[in-house]
Parts: sequence; structure tokens; C-alpha cells
Amino acid sequence: MTASRSTSTPTRSTASAENPFAAGCAWIEGEYVPIREARIPILDAGFVRSDLTYDVVGVWEGSFFRLPDHMARLEAGLRRIRLRSPVSRNQIHEILFELVRRSGLREAYVETVVTRGVPAPGERDPRQGDPRFYAYAIPYVWIVRPEQQEVGTQAVVARETVRIPPDAVDPRVKNFHWGDLVRGLFEAYDRGGWLPILTDGRGLIAEGPGFNVFALVDGRLMTPRAGVLEGITRKTVIELAREAGLSMSVGDLPVASLYRATEVFFTSTAGGVMPVTMLDGKPVGDGRPGPVTMNLRSRYWDLHRDPRYNLPVDYS
Repeated sequence: MTASRSTSTPTRSTASAENPFAAGCAWIEGEYVPIREARIPILDAGFVRSDLTYDVVGVWEGSFFRLPDHMARLEAGLRRIRLRSPVSRNQIHEILFELVRRSGLREAYVETVVTRGVPAPGERDPRQGDPRFYAYAIPYVWIVRPEQQEVGTQAVVARETVRIPPDAVDPRVKNFHWGDLVRGLFEAYDRGGWLPILTDGRGLIAEGPGFNVFALVDGRLMTPRAGVLEGITRKTVIELAREAGLSMSVGDLPVASLYRATEVFFTSTAGGVMPVTMLDGKPVGDGRPGPVTMNLRSRYWDLHRDPRYNLPVDYS
């Protein structure tokens, strides 16, 4: 499949085997290291308690896509969990660009992580933490591979697992609390699907592992407002839908409405707009990626060439 050079997404580039950072580059405690050598302290609160937040931004054809939006979301997450970054936004920018430059990757998945750090011996007061910043760039990650996007993926609505409620863990803050999401993945596999859609336990769709959910129901495009990560790809698709004059609803998405949808798709930095053509073993619409989905998918990748949204990496 080709990228929005014509319509959709390109293939991933490969870095030189002579480059020690070709498989990825990490920034750990002030040093750039090959991804295979990256390590964090075993007592870091981010590891032992998931006391952290993070963000992931994509690099496509050598440019960061919507980096300021990702940084704004990271900073909002830090405020919500009362955590401060030990490095400034300008320093983060410098680190991220250097990670990509060293790796040589033209299509990359770039993650920043801020943790509460390693506590003093016996210390349990989170206010006494010593925050740590980590980052890495690796080859671009696909939740649904490009070739599979052409025919659509298979999903299930999880029955045994509900999404952690937002009054327990705020989903607007990217986190590693994936116990419910991993359990949902196993349920999907057990039922012959590939990806699970979790509900809030009260009949409303929430989200899936690493993606937001959209459905075209009675001519209206719908996506959940509450109990979900406010994804940057989700934001982009909402903007594109409204620009195209589509009827767009950000609010409740009942499970019953999802089952009536003529088109369903997922959105994520890791894969863009991903069509769903089978839901609980039954075809969505006519069982093929729908025209609204594919149009939004094409326009999403087209934006990766729009200078308003892209910051190029200087690989020299």
C-alpha cells in the first residue's frame, strides 16, 4: 500500500545497519543509547506503581506530526496527576529531534515518559519523588498493518471486561494501567477477533487498547466523549469530518448503536484511521471498508504533508 503520495500510507523505511541506533534510540538519564541497551531503574515508581504519564508522537516522511498538540496533552496529564517534568518543553523538543536524527528513521514511533522517579529508601510519600524523564524513537508501530487496513480488521465488544472507570483512573492522562485492556485482548483472541472494544459497563462504548472508536450510525459519525483518551488522531479526524460537512457527534455511543453502524473504524497515532469490517463475527455494513472511513483515512495521511502540522527533522 502506498502513502498519501496518492491516497493512503507508505511503507516503513529501514535505517543503515552500520548505525548503532538504526533499530531505535533512547534517552536515558542524560545519555543517548541504542534501544537494545535502554534500561530504567527497577525501583522507579513508573515501573513499580505505574506512577507516570507519557505521550507518543509519530514521525512520517521525516517530519513530526502535530508535535505541539502532543506536548500540550503531556503537560495537561502532568498537571492532572500532580507531577512535574524535570526537563522543559524546549529540552524535550531537542531530545526528540535528536533521537530521530540519530536513528535515521523516516517513519518513527516516538515516546516520552515522565515518572515519579526512584523514592528514597522506605519513602512512600509521592510528594517526595524525584521525577525522571525518558524518551525513545523506534520504527513506526502499526496496531493494524497497512495491508490489513485495506480489507478491514476484526473486533469484538468485550463482555467480560469493562474499562477502568474515569473516576478511578483518568483516561485523559496516558498511562500504563493496561490490566483491563490486556484482559480485553485475550477475550478478543478467544472469540476469534483481533481487537477488543471496551464498554463502561453501563451500555456505552469507551475505547480499546491504544485506540479511539468511531461509528457511522444513521448517517452520523459518532465517537465517545467520556471515559476515553482524547487522542490526537481522534482530534484530527473530528476536525476533518467537520470540514467535510459530515454530521459529527462527540457524546454517548451506545453499544446498541455500534451494532447498527454501517461503518466502524479506530484511530491512533499507531496506525491512523483503521477500518473495522467484522464486529463480533458479523460484517459491518457490506463487510468492506466504507467510503466515509476511507475518505477520512486518505485525508488524514494527506495532512502529513501539510506544513501547518509538520515539523521536519534535520538528519544532517
